[in-house]
Amino acid sequence: MLHLRMIVPADRTAAAVALIDRTVGTTHVVVLPGAAREPAGDVVMCDVAREAGQELIHGMRDLKIDQDGSIAVQDIDLSLSNRATAAEEEAPGQAADAVIWEQLTDATHEESTLTITYSAFMILATMIAACGVVLDNAILIVGAMAVGPEFGPLAGICTGIVRRSARLVLRSSYALVVGFAAAIVATTVFSLGMDALGLFSVEKLDAPRVNTGFIWKPDPFSFVVALLAGAAGTLSLTSTKSGALIGVAISVTTVPAGANAAVALSYGQYAQMWGSVEQLALNLTGIILAGTVTLVGQVLLWRTQRGRWVRKARTPGNGVGGGTG
Repeated sequence: MLHLRMIVPADRTAAAVALIDRTVGTTHVVVLPGAAREPAGDVVMCDVAREAGQELIHGMRDLKIDQDGSIAVQDIDLSLSNRATAAEEEAPGQAADAVIWEQLTDATHEESTLTITYSAFMILATMIAACGVVLDNAILIVGAMAVGPEFGPLAGICTGIVRRSARLVLRSSYALVVGFAAAIVATTVFSLGMDALGLFSVEKLDAPRVNTGFIWKPDPFSFVVALLAGAAGTLSLTSTKSGALIGVAISVTTVPAGANAAVALSYGQYAQMWGSVEQLALNLTGIILAGTVTLVGQVLLWRTQRGRWVRKARTPGNGVGGGTG
């Protein structure tokens, strides 16, 4: 379930409470008149089944509570309440399938911003992958994939396209491009340094690499896997199955491709470099395409679900009265 804590202007409290009462799957309603000081207003709290959360938040935003007050949403890990159980049973659908679009937008905003921490993770992941490339070590490649933070900006681009937010698309694209560019430049310098120490060599790069040779040799399977990973990663972000994102991170060759391009560049192996760049572009394109299509499908599903709720609520004598108290 979700917990909503809102600061509501006093002249809209009655409308907000009425909306909660009308929304299927709500319970534990609390109203504290005049409790809020900044901004001034009443504090209204309730719990709502995740399946009905988007509908309730949408209604509150129609009342402009987010503009003149505030709406805070928290996930409830545990709720020991018969009323909460009844509310979840009353709400249509399953919690795992519900999408809270404001929550997704906020998460992708944070993960798709170019920061020092983001850049450091990208550079370190690419350097780890460079070691894996030269040593033909699959364990290092998998580790680098898990460390890489690139799925955040990719999800931001998909979300921005579907939500028609040019700002989110531009910010995410900037973080993605600058992040990879900085990582490749830094890893090229790192590769030259490792070569000077005798730890890297062009012979190791050119040798047959059973475990990592595929990185600079893209094929149709690369694009297929990217499509599947993009869909799976998007579902993991929009549902309660966030643990699946780690599996997605280690299934696509993004960071390793950037690393292979950097090492190849340091030795002037341009065929490998361009093959790696092609692999990188193929994976990024597939993830963005699949992620966007997945979100579009979820938007259409939510609109259908919302239409059913509205029609059911408007039907006299259907027994839908909203919250369970």
